[in-house]
Amino acid sequence: MKQVSIRPVWTIQEPEGPPLPARLIELLVQVSESGSLLLAARTLGLSYRRAWDLVREGEGQFKAPLLMMERGRGSTLTELGARIVWADKRINARLRPVLETLSSELAEELRGVLSEAPPALRLHASHGFAIERLIERLAGDGLKLALTYASCSAAAAALREGECDVAGMHIPIGPMESMALQHYRPWLQGMGLTLVDIATRRQGLMVRPGNPRELFSLADLTRPGVRFINRQSGSGTRLLLEGLLKAGGIEPMRIAGYEHGEYTHAAVAAYVASGMADVGFGLEPPARHFKLDFVPIATERYFLLCRDDVMQTTVMQTVLAMLRDKDFRSTLADLPGYDPVAAGTATPLAQAYPALAEPSDADPNPL
Repeated sequence: MKQVSIRPVWTIQEPEGPPLPARLIELLVQVSESGSLLLAARTLGLSYRRAWDLVREGEGQFKAPLLMMERGRGSTLTELGARIVWADKRINARLRPVLETLSSELAEELRGVLSEAPPALRLHASHGFAIERLIERLAGDGLKLALTYASCSAAAAALREGECDVAGMHIPIGPMESMALQHYRPWLQGMGLTLVDIATRRQGLMVRPGNPRELFSLADLTRPGVRFINRQSGSGTRLLLEGLLKAGGIEPMRIAGYEHGEYTHAAVAAYVASGMADVGFGLEPPARHFKLDFVPIATERYFLLCRDDVMQTTVMQTVLAMLRDKDFRSTLADLPGYDPVAAGTATPLAQAYPALAEPSDADPNPL
């Protein structure tokens, strides 16, 4: 099956004027990473002179500087240059899972026209960094996947409706477990499913370096002047936060910004890192990537749910072997806050979560 890759491209321009010169935004991003215009130019395969031309052309259009040079100290972005870089990071953080899903869908459409073999596995999964690493490794080994990133609820619904073979989901460990199981139970109950562990991971508060607002608990989010950025409604992370707030007797509407949600953990981290919020709730890896501090609040179990009739197929045995591979587990262990000690363990769902095996009159097609 052919692979389709989609990358976001954006620009800035006056209504009647030309757009920013091609590659200028890429150049500014590289300067922010390396602190050097020379190194940024080399990374992009540009001559130093061409890099300066791009900067000057952009400054001419903005009528404001984008870059400052100091002898012996390299290159520093101005506030305007930094804002452009943060806009690019937010765009990529928000769109990456969406574009990966669209890429997979387009590849599937082309497969039909090209008479290629169907994908070996259909996967709907809540986006996360361990599942992302697993998909990258399997695809690199030549396994053909049809991938859709979706909320846990959407993944569970797709599994029940037969739209996928495997669903990637996460359930809190501890007091919030029963709340989450009750939420997902109508979709999962009565199905022959096996749970395959990938890793445990930490969710918590993403705060600015040094935690200047001294935000150490969910109750601190209600303090005057604290600006919060949430995950979108319907996400598993939003469900976890709602449960934690309810258990703590905290009214969500007392949290400034609670109604505003981003679609990925990385987008939440980028939002905080750019200064648009003081704190967000999400996973640890993007917080560390954007050089934020992280306050752990809850631990959860990320796993695959596989239909029992698919478990013994060659493709699922390949997935299990990958999860049990020592080197791959090491890759997962390198993710901040992730523990892959049980990766590749297969357990009947009713044994992993006995509450899902109890009789219920719940509607199997909620919402």
